[in-house]
Amino acid sequence: MTVLRPITSTTIAAADTPSLVQSVDWLAIAPVVVTAAVGLIVLVADLFVPEHRKPLLGWISVAGLAAATAALLPLRAGDRSTFCLTGPGTDGAGACSYAADHFALVVQFLVLGGALVTALLSVTTVREARMPAGEYWFLLLSSAAGAALLPASRDLATLIVALEVASLPAFALVGMRRGDRLSSEAALKFFLSSVTATAVSLMGVSFVYAATGSLHLTQVADRLEHVPGQLDTLAMAGVALTLVGFAFKTAAVPFHFWVPDTYVGAPLPVAGYLSVVGKAVGFTGLILVTVIAFPAYSDVWGPALAVLAALTMTLGNAAALRQSADRPGGAVRLLAWSSIGQAGYLLVPIAAAAYAGRDQIGSTVAYALMYAAVNLGAFAVAALVARTKPLHRLADYRGLYAERPFAALALAFFLLCLAGLPPGIIGLFAKVTVFRAAVDAGLGWLAVVMAVNVVVALYYYLRWTALLFRTPDGDGEAAREGTQPRTGTPWPVTAAIVLTAATALVLSGAPQLVLRFASGSLFPL
Repeated sequence: MTVLRPITSTTIAAADTPSLVQSVDWLAIAPVVVTAAVGLIVLVADLFVPEHRKPLLGWISVAGLAAATAALLPLRAGDRSTFCLTGPGTDGAGACSYAADHFALVVQFLVLGGALVTALLSVTTVREARMPAGEYWFLLLSSAAGAALLPASRDLATLIVALEVASLPAFALVGMRRGDRLSSEAALKFFLSSVTATAVSLMGVSFVYAATGSLHLTQVADRLEHVPGQLDTLAMAGVALTLVGFAFKTAAVPFHFWVPDTYVGAPLPVAGYLSVVGKAVGFTGLILVTVIAFPAYSDVWGPALAVLAALTMTLGNAAALRQSADRPGGAVRLLAWSSIGQAGYLLVPIAAAAYAGRDQIGSTVAYALMYAAVNLGAFAVAALVARTKPLHRLADYRGLYAERPFAALALAFFLLCLAGLPPGIIGLFAKVTVFRAAVDAGLGWLAVVMAVNVVVALYYYLRWTALLFRTPDGDGEAAREGTQPRTGTPWPVTAAIVLTAATALVLSGAPQLVLRFASGSLFPL
């Protein structure tokens, strides 16, 4: 028997309230879930695996990251979303917290691929440096899971949570070399700067929420268009503070001070991970909050990012020029300052999007894909050279071609890609697309600054490349205190070099693939 109930105002209100109970699209979140699940498996297995079998945890992590990367293939249509608000009065698919669209998939491929190469480099490092295997692999997988979640985040709360899940484990990874003063100092600097960035970002997000009453990016964008006059200052302050927080994560000047010391003090695979995956996380968050959530205030963040881009590329390249060939850690410092300079190039299309529309963002993604492959490759070769010359001096690379021809040729190719010179065609194409984005947006002055910086960067990239083919000087190498040089070439390191070199070669042979892939239907957000 059917029981009829009277319709009351309470019933109507309940019907108009968005429902938070819904099904979860597990296929859409599979890359993140697989990475996180393997991290938990490694953490638990560490309790039961005997010490002599600890290297097995590394291979489980490598397999897990490979599986997470493969889980992106069924999502290539880019048409899935989940954790959406449902019910009358909502925006449907436009108010989702997770979207597996083309933008998310491209960045997730970059992040998980970068984490996979880092894991290959780490297999040997963890064993030989006697770092706690279970903790190391759990932290790396946790950070990778957060980094994979961030590009798919479509509300400010999920964005901040993903950012911290990616960052917090990285603090511990940087300080994983117990008893090393440089490692501890690097971890402390990284921690303090990142916590400051998070606090500033959270304050900015709270201001934006107070002005709009929503955390979903698309709803924030709509409501910022019609902010009441008395809340305009609050909303503008929220936008500015949110940008400052993400500027820390991207190592944009003047929020870059933690980068060189952190890279030098961290284990070399972790430094490579931060230079690629950590940077991708920061830039992805910056793209989402500016282009998607804050287009109404493009007159605020557009000029600010243009100035940050000019300052970042100029200071990064100027500091890289000053690196001495005989200074311990000079090679890693040069890569660190170079990464700051490259961050300036990556900022250019985001600034251009304020003037010429979101289509410019494809240039940043294309450049990031190129940079990820070649910079990780450079760190892989550095890890190989450090086995016999652990001081990481630029002078250690003198005559590398006579000792390790393949490694020297690979490093030369990576450096030429970063410089934007043939045969590193992908580096040249990526720089041209970024330059064109600035010109199309009417930012002629920024295009000139970028052109000057590209020429300046040629000097230190070519100086390092020339060292590789000079006659070895024959001088002995004094190992760092407490560190013994190791001989031999572990095959995981070789695999990492081959993988990155092959990727860079394919992209240089057909640069239109990555440019079309990144710039095509990238933003159906």
